[in-house]
Amino acid sequence: MDRNILSDYIDACEFIKETEKRIKKLEQKKRIVQDKVKGSNPDWPYEKRSFNLGGTIETVEEAGMLQREKRILEIQKREAEELKFQVEEWLHKVPFRMRRIIQYRFFNRLSWEETAILMKAKSENSIKKEFERFMRKK
Repeated sequence: MDRNILSDYIDACEFIKETEKRIKKLEQKKRIVQDKVKGSNPDWPYEKRSFNLGGTIETVEEAGMLQREKRILEIQKREAEELKFQVEEWLHKVPFRMRRIIQYRFFNRLSWEETAILMKAKSENSIKKEFERFMRKK
């Protein structure tokens, strides 16, 4: 596992959220129509009434395009989820100290200086070097 995949993890998590929003937006693209009609009760006594009708309309082409776009988004979302799970499985095997460093530096996007303060380290360089040595071993 290299350090680039940690950045990809963050992007994958954001991509999943954004893709879910885009899928919802696609589902809302259907045109909603409403109309009012007049009629009567089917049983005696017949009396005049108004009925509200509503639904969605779309052409076969529109429905096909929306389905295709939704399918593509779902494939991309699954790929991002797969990367996310790979990183989380790898992170589960990492020592707790290194997990904290990775959490602060990459997931919380803190600087090396801020990470060192939270880790109660002597300097930002010591934390950075510790991380680099760990990543070289992996």
